[in-house]
Formats: sequence, C-alpha cells, structure tokens
Amino acid sequence: QVQLVESGGGLVQAGGSLRLSCVASGSIFNFNAMGWYRQAPGKQRDMVVTMTTNGNTNYADSVKGRFTIFRDNAKNTVYLQMNSLKPEDTAVYYCGANWPPRYWGQGTQVTVSS
Repeated sequence: QVQLVESGGGLVQAGGSLRLSCVASGSIFNFNAMGWYRQAPGKQRDMVVTMTTNGNTNYADSVKGRFTIFRDNAKNTVYLQMNSLKPEDTAVYYCGANWPPRYWGQGTQVTVSS
C-alpha cells in the first residue's frame, strides 16, 4: 500500500515562501517519477513540477524560476520550495507518484493573500 503524506501548507502573504514536503511510505525510487500538482477551486488538477528518478525536472511555465523540487532519498521525501508566491498560486497542492501519476497524497492547502 503506497502512502504519500504532504505537509507544509499554510497562509502566506504575496511575495513570501513556503516549503512543502511529501513523505512516501517506501523508497521514492520505486516510482519512475515524483511530482507536485495543484488544484484551485473549480479548476482541474494541474502539474506544477515533476522529477524523474534520474533527476530530470519539468516545471509548469507559471512557476519556473520561483519553485524548486528537490528530494532527500534517505528520508523518502520530496520537497517543493515555493518562493515569490502569488495569489494565483492559491490551491490545494498534491504529491503524486509515478508518471502518469498513479498514487496521490491527501493534499495540503496553500493560500497566498494579496
């Protein structure tokens, strides 16, 4: 049973930063990729960034230069560092495993106030 547990969301002012964490129940190398996704109210879930097992990354244009994905293999954890946050970044952020994503965490709310 694969479990992904996100944490680190919260309320932040525009221009601020947050770091999200996603802890997997097993080695993240069990998956061909890990990623972060987000879903705003009334909208579809969109890819924010994915990272393959060999470290290749793919960022959504809207977050390039502001968000960074990185991992700690020993802790089975993937992080999303979010800087220069904007109100339009407000969403529930999900960790996803595999590509196409097959496993999901429960999500963590990120709210950016103007």
